[in-house]
Amino acid sequence: MTRVFLVDDHEIVRRGIVALIEAEPGLDVVGESATARGSLARIAAIRPDIAVLDVQLPDGNGIELCRRIRSAHPEIPCLILTGFDDDAASIAAVVAGASGYVLKNIQGRHLVDSILRISQGENLVSRDLAHRVHCFLTGQAQASALRNRAPQVHLSLRESQVLKLITEGLTNRQIGQRLGLKEKTVKNYVSALLAKLGKDRRTQVAVYGATMRGAPGAD
Repeated sequence: MTRVFLVDDHEIVRRGIVALIEAEPGLDVVGESATARGSLARIAAIRPDIAVLDVQLPDGNGIELCRRIRSAHPEIPCLILTGFDDDAASIAAVVAGASGYVLKNIQGRHLVDSILRISQGENLVSRDLAHRVHCFLTGQAQASALRNRAPQVHLSLRESQVLKLITEGLTNRQIGQRLGLKEKTVKNYVSALLAKLGKDRRTQVAVYGATMRGAPGAD
């Protein structure tokens, strides 16, 4: 018997899903919850064979709950169930360790089949979604590497302002208009930035500014 724990905040939806699951021989709903709060403790106590989690919950979300379940109990697979076809959410679900991501508007038979297949050890992440996740993680790793390589230098308030505007793509004249400075004065600040950052070209300064925006503690 495959034991299922269900988390969904809509009572009518939850009752319908429970009815679908329990109508299938070999499936049994051993626990259900309307909130993220307390679900982790109940899942730890019940140890279901699979957890079916709604994304939108009143006190959190199913993706974060999935991450916590997979971290504490890696043997319990999770199926994310949502009413929204959100690309970012589907990527986040896979990164969190979900074995599948399905929409609530699918046919009941498909939901039951997904639960059965995941509980038997299958991973239902499509090749296309797996590729998008790979691209996302690669991009994150590259951004992190750039931040780690970026030199840490002390800039004056005005130099920081100029750096920010260079990063936004403004010309020296536009920067001068924005900051109330003469164009020649802006050019001097740009030269100072090049020297401090050890750069040869303005585009390199812009890349530095972009990477530092994502660094911890950056505005």
